[in-house]
Amino acid sequence: MDDFFTSAEAAAWGGFLSTHGQLSKRIEENLRRTSGLSHAEYEVLLRLFLQQDGRLRIQELAEHSVLTHSGTSRLIDRLEGAGLVARAGAEEDRRGAYAVLTEAGRDHFIHTARHHTALVREIFLNHFSPEELELLGSCWARLEDN
Repeated sequence: MDDFFTSAEAAAWGGFLSTHGQLSKRIEENLRRTSGLSHAEYEVLLRLFLQQDGRLRIQELAEHSVLTHSGTSRLIDRLEGAGLVARAGAEEDRRGAYAVLTEAGRDHFIHTARHHTALVREIFLNHFSPEELELLGSCWARLEDN
């Protein structure tokens, strides 16, 4: 019946859902325990850290997040309250705003990233060969382009 998954499809999709849920839960718990950050907050700091000038428009952060624009704005408020991010006006259009990684935010991210990377290696990356990691990376890229 075409309305149901084949056994291979069910194993692939079901495995993804189950694994994603388990890994996300462990990562969220570990981030909160080691840094006081949520996974979404860590992702914003990561995106800012990867920018040469440490800044991105809040709208752009929202577009690459599972959060709405207002949810992203509230997240930025929390990070700003913790001194990890500052807001800066967008000179080019005066309507938008940038989130800017502070020096404290950069230091906190670097400290947190060490723990996070070790955990991700332990619970995910170390379970695959280098060739399998290359394949996974190409599979995710294919889905991003979809």
